[in-house]
Amino acid sequence: MILTKPKKGNLLIAEPSIIGDISFNRSVVILADHTEEGSIGFILNKPFEFGVTELVPEIELEFKVYNGGPVEQDNLYFIHQIPELIPNSIEISNGIFWGGDFTTIISLINTEQVTSKDIRFFLGYSGWDENQLEDELNSNSWVVVSNSYNTEIISKEDNTFWKEKMLELGGKYSIWSNAPENPSYN
Repeated sequence: MILTKPKKGNLLIAEPSIIGDISFNRSVVILADHTEEGSIGFILNKPFEFGVTELVPEIELEFKVYNGGPVEQDNLYFIHQIPELIPNSIEISNGIFWGGDFTTIISLINTEQVTSKDIRFFLGYSGWDENQLEDELNSNSWVVVSNSYNTEIISKEDNTFWKEKMLELGGKYSIWSNAPENPSYN
């Protein structure tokens, strides 16, 4: 389950050792792209307390918005599983796509052709320059695993996701699954 090399579509699970990192503490990130030049991903388990209608008034139905990462937090991004409905989508892997025509998204949502099981919105993204992610992997900041959820990752419950991944990893990770987010609460 643990891979030595990250690739597009994999999940990055934050190691318990990065507790002090505000952006990535207890994060589960999907890698949308990974090349020699760098990597891009979206944090899957950090929802904001506001929805997409507060950001895009033309959208009439409410969808959660997630903190995708610390880069370009003034831009809205999305992943989805409906490329046949959304032109210009880029495949990440296993039926998961990134981006596409946003005007089409608005129309599909407003006509209830798209649900929260089909699409997930993010403000910002997680980005790594050339060799930066590899350096973080070498310093044990992340565990790389395959995305066993495939397209169901889009509707995956966010509040227990990191804990579930710790339990799946087992061994030394299991003990961290019940630790408080802030160790001083212990």
